[in-house]
Amino acid sequence: MLIIRYETAGAVHVGVAEDDGTVRRLGVPSLGLLLALPTDEIRSVVERSGPAEDGAVKRLPPVDGQTEVWASGVTYVRSRAARREESQAPDVYSLVYDAERPELFFKSAAWRVCGDGEPIGIRPDSAVDVPEPELALVLNATGRIVGYTVCDDVSSRSIEGENPLYLPQAKVYAGSCALGPGIRPAWEVPDATALGIGVVVRRGSGVAFEGTTSTSLLHRTLDDLAAYLFRSMHFPEGAILSTGTGLVPALDFTLHEGDVVEITVDGVGTLTNPVVAATPAAFAWLAAR
Repeated sequence: MLIIRYETAGAVHVGVAEDDGTVRRLGVPSLGLLLALPTDEIRSVVERSGPAEDGAVKRLPPVDGQTEVWASGVTYVRSRAARREESQAPDVYSLVYDAERPELFFKSAAWRVCGDGEPIGIRPDSAVDVPEPELALVLNATGRIVGYTVCDDVSSRSIEGENPLYLPQAKVYAGSCALGPGIRPAWEVPDATALGIGVVVRRGSGVAFEGTTSTSLLHRTLDDLAAYLFRSMHFPEGAILSTGTGLVPALDFTLHEGDVVEITVDGVGTLTNPVVAATPAAFAWLAAR
């Protein structure tokens, strides 16, 4: 099953989507309030889902309220190599890869997150933009891993490569964060350290880029990443923490408007997003949702 946010009859609800597509409503008003609960209570709420919805359902991004999205960097060998290739200050990436403390950075407020099927953005002032396919941890208010979702940590390689201090502009802008299609409960994932991750970028009738990796190649443990995020931060409605990417195209690849990015994490789901230019007007709908 997947824990989802969805809209039906003009109202937004939290529910579970069964493998056969059946959607059942949960007894909580928001995902944030669900993540405010202890792990055992979250499981109890999820397993007490109600009757099936009988109307049309539109799925929404699996994050709301005060829940924040954060991300990890340089957690795979390929990520370290790619950052060194693009950067004018390559040593910082080798240093953080080998350091005890991981690179963690803020990625998105809940209301700015794009969902499955919704557009993602590439910056008009960037020469090289790439998808970053990642497993994302869903953490409750005490920092426990209670689920997993798929993240596209869309990034400007050219802006970050110019100067590491430009990381926020390379990583945080309209359409730069997509999550979905829902949250796979942690108790349904036997081993999150051995999940295949794949990405396909479709361009017209062809494939512009594709690749696969595995969470088994992560340089850091999932619990360690979560623990560092919660060291000096309080998340009353939990947090989403993306765990970094092991799939980075060569520097001669960049996303184009009209591309479609498909990211699959085995056992979690597939996230699909078309690509548009990240102008303020193109993503004004996020604030009105």
